[in-house]
Amino acid sequence: MLATFLITLREGLEAALVVGLVASLLRRRGHAEWLPLVWIGVASAALICLGLGLALDLLSVELPQRQQELFEAVAGLVAAGMMTAMAFWMRRAGSSMKQQLEGQVEEALGTRSGLALILLVFLAVAREGLELVFFLLALAQQSTGWQVLGSALSGLLAAALVGVAIAWGGLRLNLARFFRWTGVVVLLAAAGIAAGSLRALHEAGWWNRLQQLAFDLSHILPADGIPGAILAGLFGYVDQPSVGEVLVYALFLLATLPAFLVPARKPAAAVRA
Repeated sequence: MLATFLITLREGLEAALVVGLVASLLRRRGHAEWLPLVWIGVASAALICLGLGLALDLLSVELPQRQQELFEAVAGLVAAGMMTAMAFWMRRAGSSMKQQLEGQVEEALGTRSGLALILLVFLAVAREGLELVFFLLALAQQSTGWQVLGSALSGLLAAALVGVAIAWGGLRLNLARFFRWTGVVVLLAAAGIAAGSLRALHEAGWWNRLQQLAFDLSHILPADGIPGAILAGLFGYVDQPSVGEVLVYALFLLATLPAFLVPARKPAAAVRA
């Protein structure tokens, strides 16, 4: 599940960078005593996201078959929407993220507000955590859950190590290029999830149009083979898609990829800085 690993690495690295930048700024300013507040924010967000994910997963298991398919479709559409929105947001705001964080931390230090610091870290981690919850939930509904979980844990571990290396180890990484190309992977995965949501709607009996077979590559490139599984993980490949699934996949990418690949304009705050 290479796509799961890459997307989890990307989202985890975004959260790790925020935490690392805040922690390193506190240490440089001589306020290491505030570091426990950072870990309180991280732990609170992680526990809430984990609890939400487990609750939604248990809820989906208890639902009747038709409602399970509908739940899968809704979770997939929410995940695709959140992944797309966050990819575009990070493309635009990533270049000025450090300056914004420094300003927010300085404000919290100036007002001696520990709650503001906890809330800053909590919101940053929770934002990425909620996106991951819906992405992994949608992916687990459409594939083998243990494979998804293993790839996700590997991605989070790698993100934590890279985040520590950047914040404290002096590692230099071209974040703009990293987020740009992993953003393309995010959009490809989101397109596959959106197409899978249409398939779930059909299985639930909510959508019965455009169900003609678009093509059949099951004898040439089966989805359960190694190459097919890699393509399925990266691009949402299906060896026997319907016409509707192909249309959703193509229209999704036509609506998002060109706009994403156009060079982003820097925010006004970054230009002034």
